[in-house]
Amino acid sequence: MAEPSVKDQAPAVPGQRTQEAGALKTEKGATTIDDAVVAKIAGLAASQVDGVYAMGGGTARALGVMRGMVGAEKSVSQGVSVEVGERQAAVDLDLVAEYGTAIPEMAAAVRAKVIAEVERMCGLEVTEVNIKVDDVHLPGEKSETAEHPEPRVQ
Repeated sequence: MAEPSVKDQAPAVPGQRTQEAGALKTEKGATTIDDAVVAKIAGLAASQVDGVYAMGGGTARALGVMRGMVGAEKSVSQGVSVEVGERQAAVDLDLVAEYGTAIPEMAAAVRAKVIAEVERMCGLEVTEVNIKVDDVHLPGEKSETAEHPEPRVQ
């Protein structure tokens, strides 16, 4: 009895895309995915990996703190830049690692998670995920997102 072909098998992961199901351009129309969508997916995926303390370089994190002070929500795409084409995407990430984290293993886990999520959700082939570790968060260091004390004057 012949083995079933890869096409006949169900996806191994629920919601996993198959090449046939992932067409963004068909005879009935085209689907365009904006850079901001890919950046949000990549940022959220990266931030869920153990050992990632925060996303973004020093300036981006400082601006994020200022946005928080005026009541704006934290951006999940902070520290993420992407290039999106018709069928492919490339991702660049800036992040802060927790002290004690093995950075090469964390980077590999981040890369795998980002690729899996972007490919699954968008149907785009991820050609590269470049990761820049900008800082290490030390134990006992004050969090940049911690509550700010009341101002001394009003």
